[in-house]
Amino acid sequence: MMTESQRAALAEYAAVKGQCPARERLAALFDDGVYTETGSNLRAGENLAGVVTAYGYIGGTPAYAFSQDSTVMKGAVSLAHSAKICKMFELAARNGVPVVGIYDSCGAFVEDGADALNAYSDILLSMGSLSGVVPMVSVISGVCAGTMAMIASSADFSVITEGAELYLDASGNNASAESAAKSGAVSAYAKSDAEAMDTVRRYLSLMPQNNLSPLPEFEFDAPVSAAFDNAENAAESIADAGSILEVYGEYGTASYTALCTVSGVTAGIAATNKTKDKLTSADCSKIARFVRLCDAYSIPVITVADTEGFDLHGADMVRVGAALAGAYAEASCAKIALVSGKACGMAYIAFAGRNVAADAVYALPEAVIAPMDPVSAAEFLYHDKLKGADDLAAARAQIAKEYAENEGSAFAAAAKGAADEVVTAENVRAAVASVLDVTAGKRLNKRLPKKHNILPL
Repeated sequence: MMTESQRAALAEYAAVKGQCPARERLAALFDDGVYTETGSNLRAGENLAGVVTAYGYIGGTPAYAFSQDSTVMKGAVSLAHSAKICKMFELAARNGVPVVGIYDSCGAFVEDGADALNAYSDILLSMGSLSGVVPMVSVISGVCAGTMAMIASSADFSVITEGAELYLDASGNNASAESAAKSGAVSAYAKSDAEAMDTVRRYLSLMPQNNLSPLPEFEFDAPVSAAFDNAENAAESIADAGSILEVYGEYGTASYTALCTVSGVTAGIAATNKTKDKLTSADCSKIARFVRLCDAYSIPVITVADTEGFDLHGADMVRVGAALAGAYAEASCAKIALVSGKACGMAYIAFAGRNVAADAVYALPEAVIAPMDPVSAAEFLYHDKLKGADDLAAARAQIAKEYAENEGSAFAAAAKGAADEVVTAENVRAAVASVLDVTAGKRLNKRLPKKHNILPL
């Protein structure tokens, strides 16, 4: 028979379970609301650990998850709390399946003293070891502050809900969900917990189960458009109909990154012409992170290059530009580039450079590929022709136009090996799909042995 203390413990657990947002969020996450809870009786002193851990299926894929319980000590992170989270990371690594973290905590359990620091350190080590091994997704559904904010933002994907807060230090900083999305601290913004969990399911549906698993395959419908005047149109012209999921849509607004499927297999698309603005440091950081994410899971990257170049007035452009180029250079996944408009100088090298940024390079007939922007070339190479012109601006524009149509044309670039083929808009998808098919088993044998490169992050 149960003792009085055992009955009390069960009664306490039943009461907490009956009114627990953490469990409601897990029910919204797992298929049909079904999951198996683990470690439900683990305690931090007299209280439960303040985090609910579980496993089940998400979109038919096995997964582990934890959900911080703000009804128990406001979800404070103690050693017991940390131990439960680290257990999820350990099991995810052991079994090669994704892990989802749902964050809602006031911060550290300060009564633990230095043990509170150890608790965070344990989580950071576990998560760092797992990064790039299995897909990790964070959902910020309440307060996520300090070290836990860094942990949540370190996941492959992170979704923040309306009304949630994400910050390192509350002293005067904008901690709103909107601010987090615009700063690139999270990859998506959701109006509710339910919408956030739907986004998580979409992320995981497009990802392999782990870094050694094959990419998921789906039935598909071909797109109906063939236009490349902006990033969204380009993505819709290459990807299977209805398969696109944009990532970091509120951050780096001149660029575009998205997961999708092409001929039923997962791919990543990075485009540089979401707007006509020059690329900023935020755009470079966004694309670099996306390329590294895709490469970690051997997801092919399709880059659509059409840009006025980089905003060189930014003080940190050299650093982030180098990080962008380094991300492409280190990536060993299949890389395909399409120059759909202008890609001159650094822009071509970073996004479509032979072997560095692309295994195959295609160009639309109207593309401009040149070592210099046509206007700069008119000034630098044809300065003598501009002397004495009655209308200097008109003369410069005419020379730039001739340079773009001749020296900088797609056909001139293809003649010199800077593009493999010049293709029409209607043939882009077929060309991309054919390269994806033949590079599905891509192997590298020319890389020098090393742990990783040193990007100027």
